[in-house]
Amino acid sequence: MRIISGQFKGRRITAPKKLPVRPTTDMAKEALFNILNNRYYFDELSVLDLFAGTGNISYEFASRGTQQIVAVDNNYGCIKFINETADLFEMPISTIKSDVYKYLENSKQKHTIIFADPPYNFEVDQFSRIPELVFENKLLEDNGLLIIEHSKHTDLSQLEKYTQTKHYGGNAFSFFESN
Repeated sequence: MRIISGQFKGRRITAPKKLPVRPTTDMAKEALFNILNNRYYFDELSVLDLFAGTGNISYEFASRGTQQIVAVDNNYGCIKFINETADLFEMPISTIKSDVYKYLENSKQKHTIIFADPPYNFEVDQFSRIPELVFENKLLEDNGLLIIEHSKHTDLSQLEKYTQTKHYGGNAFSFFESN
């Protein structure tokens, strides 16, 4: 994977093969960050990266100047890799090893952007638990955005607070807002 823009543009990051991950493709990542670039100033954001995996999305935000990034994953190897990479590049990424649902149930910290990249084989009810917990616990700031990455074959349009889905190859991003 590579960082596509910002201070670390072009840097390649190679994750250990044993990690149970599926990093967001460069094409999908670039499209997503073009959308976000038209809406936010990256240096003003607070970002929560759920099911963070390799940290791919967190690195993109850090490269663009975001100073408040929390990456949550339940896999120790993923957390270790994110910590090592963040240290290497001096990126402001805090990691938490936790089940994402438990983290959302207990967190009180608000974020501008919450990005979730759960396993593509999740059932809709597993996906639906993410926006339910985010909005029940008021974890989004005003003008905040919840983005869930999923397979193009998954339809999340019936979930509460859903606003739109954008498709990029086999990937899709569904957007949710509290407003």
